[in-house]
Amino acid sequence: MLKEDPLSLFDSINEDSLSTSSDETNFAHLLAPRQNNLNRSGRWRSASDILDSLEKKEDKRTKRLNSQESFLNPDFEWLKNDREAYKMAWLSHRQLTRSCLDLSLMKQSLGWAQTQATDIQIFCKIDHNGGSVQLPDYDITAHIPQGHIPPGEIQEIGLKVLLDPPAGINNNYTTTLSPLLEVSLSNHNISGGISLEMRMAAKVKSDPTSHVLTSFVSLASQRIEGPYQKIKDCYIYNDVLQMKLFDLKPRMYVITAAEATVLELPAMSVWDYLDRHITVAVYGPKHIHPLLKVVLVISSHDNIPPRLPFSDIQRGGRNLPPVVLELWGKHQFNPHGLKDLQIASRVLDSNFEVKPEDLNKEVTQEQLNAGKVLHLPLDLVKVSGGEMCPFKLNIEVKDPNSLTLGDFYITSPEAAPLRSEKHNHRRADRQREVSRSTPIPEESIPEVLTQKFQDRPVDLHWYGVAMKSILRQPRVEYLLEYFKGDTIALLSKETVRSVGQIKVKEWYIGFLRGRVGLVHCKNLKVITKDQVIDFTGIKLTTPVLLDNMTIPFKKLTYMYSAIQTLVTEHVKCWRTFAEALGYSEVSIDAISRRHADTEAEKVACVLEKLKEDCHAEKIKKKFQHELIIGLLKMNVQGVVAHLIQDIVILSTAVELGVRWRELAEKLGKLSNAQIAAYEAPHKGKNGEVSAQSMWKPAYDFLYSWSKRYGDGYRDMIQDLHLALDKMKSPVTKQWRQITGALITVNCMEVLGASAFLRD
Repeated sequence: MLKEDPLSLFDSINEDSLSTSSDETNFAHLLAPRQNNLNRSGRWRSASDILDSLEKKEDKRTKRLNSQESFLNPDFEWLKNDREAYKMAWLSHRQLTRSCLDLSLMKQSLGWAQTQATDIQIFCKIDHNGGSVQLPDYDITAHIPQGHIPPGEIQEIGLKVLLDPPAGINNNYTTTLSPLLEVSLSNHNISGGISLEMRMAAKVKSDPTSHVLTSFVSLASQRIEGPYQKIKDCYIYNDVLQMKLFDLKPRMYVITAAEATVLELPAMSVWDYLDRHITVAVYGPKHIHPLLKVVLVISSHDNIPPRLPFSDIQRGGRNLPPVVLELWGKHQFNPHGLKDLQIASRVLDSNFEVKPEDLNKEVTQEQLNAGKVLHLPLDLVKVSGGEMCPFKLNIEVKDPNSLTLGDFYITSPEAAPLRSEKHNHRRADRQREVSRSTPIPEESIPEVLTQKFQDRPVDLHWYGVAMKSILRQPRVEYLLEYFKGDTIALLSKETVRSVGQIKVKEWYIGFLRGRVGLVHCKNLKVITKDQVIDFTGIKLTTPVLLDNMTIPFKKLTYMYSAIQTLVTEHVKCWRTFAEALGYSEVSIDAISRRHADTEAEKVACVLEKLKEDCHAEKIKKKFQHELIIGLLKMNVQGVVAHLIQDIVILSTAVELGVRWRELAEKLGKLSNAQIAAYEAPHKGKNGEVSAQSMWKPAYDFLYSWSKRYGDGYRDMIQDLHLALDKMKSPVTKQWRQITGALITVNCMEVLGASAFLRD
């Protein structure tokens, strides 16, 4: 694992990315508009349906698809000596690939075509102190010793898994036992070597002959095609091969293998000396359809990726975007030597069935001996009426003598959930009813104002264990970074919603290593406090939570007159207010420039003093940030809720400018006439609303729109966030302060419950 404070980290599998993927460059000339008749029943169309329909249009599309090939399959070899240029070219290509995906094809089948990268790889920057890099989802680790590079320099190390072995290694005497690992290094000023650990998919049999004639080796090369040489410094611990690489190059390829020196009859292959397992993995769409495709993956090692990009090669080998299938499940079995395999598939007790031509598949021993990952597609079809329910797919593997080697079943996912505007409105209404049923206490209650903010541990009941590593370069505000196996404190089991790369995702609010942020729910296994082994990095106190909650308000916009009215109306004790803002030793005469009689006037004087101090200091404090900290220390959460609501509305209006019209169409379904009515009061002498004034109609609309939520300020900010996410070029991709505000309003109750406990 990497050290807790690496200089800079990033993960190319940016599955946790909060905002929608958007590309500023216009690549419309690459994707000409297509008119099709696939819009009917798009929810129930699988990739097979779409490919069948598109087959009729092959002649018209051949020229256009060929023109995209050079864009979707670029050659970066000429940049291999310039690491930074190579990285930027790769990132740009990935963004271009997302733009060039056939969106008309993707939208017809939920859960099939997705845009995230499916390669398993990681890049990390490590300094003179060294560290470790673990490849997510794989039992592969690189250890970089201290002093590997001179002090002050940086080593950027990349690990990438290639599932298929290089040609020429696998034969009767040698068989590979792991995926091929690509190791890249950016800094050539190296002293010493690095260590690698890779888990092997076999053990030597216990008989003496196998032990004498078989050995495990590690092979390395500077080129993917070879030649490969044995690494001398290798050590074996159980099924893990540890090796040391000393002759380091900018790019290296490493793989583990078993080697037989002699084959003594009856042995016909090195496989006969090994207890090895073959993995059968089943991939399919995220949601089942009446006609769907499932892919059986046969692998000689157990490193199975969670997603599989798959193109139907039996459809003419088009250069169409591959569909990305989810891992439904996997199973391992021992073939007891190298032999042909018969694979039978059938659906158990369901209204689905496997098409007759796919019921039986065969894998030859020549295919197994080559060591490549095999893909066996199956077509499944719904054969009777009734509701679509998850089914069990039974897989049975037999040898040529009909002896069963493996027999298991995998349960499919459910059908895609029904989505309709009416359903969404009903759910939103229920959420607002819940919000109204538990209103925030009014701050006119004297006891609330006399409570003191206490520095104590936050009482948390739920935690999560990270199922994968998520590291980003550059860091994304309000998204947590973590390593596989990290324990993350959860502030609540309730989730917030935001658009990920292509769809709305559910996120927990978590705390790890001093930061509060969002964690994708699917990346965590939720556990209770009693199940936590190590609380290092997840001990959260009320001051730390308060600091994290108020970070976004350093960059948001406020309107002083509105704040003054709100605070003076609801804060009833000027002395408590002054104390919370850090003026505990200052008299009202020292604060005020004018005579103040009433409590409200004194509160206004304290507020004005805070504003002047924030703008006068050399290292400027932010007025709204310090104010919200003070109000939260007073536990006047009702005032804070109204204040945040106003700040979010105003800041969004200023950020959007003229683009408020697009948001208005999404949120309020406004017509052009209604939009013009909002803009009419703000037009200048030329009859147009200037760019500098466009925030005013935006604010008017958002203010009136927010009134429908009543006290449901959480729902208001949540729905606004989703609407901003779904814009064509989402402002939330760069402007993430509203994400911070969403976190703030969902943490207020937790802070109040822990910081103001009554004895």
